[in-house]
Amino acid sequence: MSRSPLDPGSLRLAIPRGSLFKESLDHLEKIGFSIVELRQNERKLTFEVGEGRTIIATRPSDVPAYVEYGAADAGIVGKDVLLEHKRNVYELLDLGYGRCRVVFATPADRDPQDEELKHLGVMRVATKFPNITRTYFEGLGKQVETIELRGSIELAPQVDLAEGIVDLTATGETLRENNLVERAEIAVCTARLIANRVSHKLNAEMINELARRLKEVTRE
Repeated sequence: MSRSPLDPGSLRLAIPRGSLFKESLDHLEKIGFSIVELRQNERKLTFEVGEGRTIIATRPSDVPAYVEYGAADAGIVGKDVLLEHKRNVYELLDLGYGRCRVVFATPADRDPQDEELKHLGVMRVATKFPNITRTYFEGLGKQVETIELRGSIELAPQVDLAEGIVDLTATGETLRENNLVERAEIAVCTARLIANRVSHKLNAEMINELARRLKEVTRE
């Protein structure tokens, strides 16, 4: 199927380095973005990818901030980041790739309810997602003490830092390797196309066309 590039215009797009990076580049290339330099240069932060088009490559958690404050007109980011940071952006499209889940897990040989009783109903939960964790347990009417970590979350129950964890999983293999059992699925997450609300009003034609073309190639 032949495709013509998007019409030239001024557009800044923020994309996340990390797990979504390669597949995002693959899809952008299919719709006419020149992404050769992005594949080759891991240190550069901004790239000219066509007439009037710029890509900002940054850490995943920063993408919504760049979009909310107008440094980027649109961005690609995981749903987990959107749920955690709750930025004021317009979520345009579920791109469908990069599927993973946010889950609550505890050691296989421990009962979560027993652990709550040990701490007078307050369970310690280690996570990289404190906001998602608090929102989930508050919705259940339960109190938790969140311990925010940036390293290997699975270690926390092994050294009695926490009774359970809330983390991302794709296959569940890492959980099993660390004797952890999934107790609840909190959210299913995929890559999303987001837009700055003002940019979407002023540049609606181009941003909607970007969404249309990405939807086309990600559904193939």
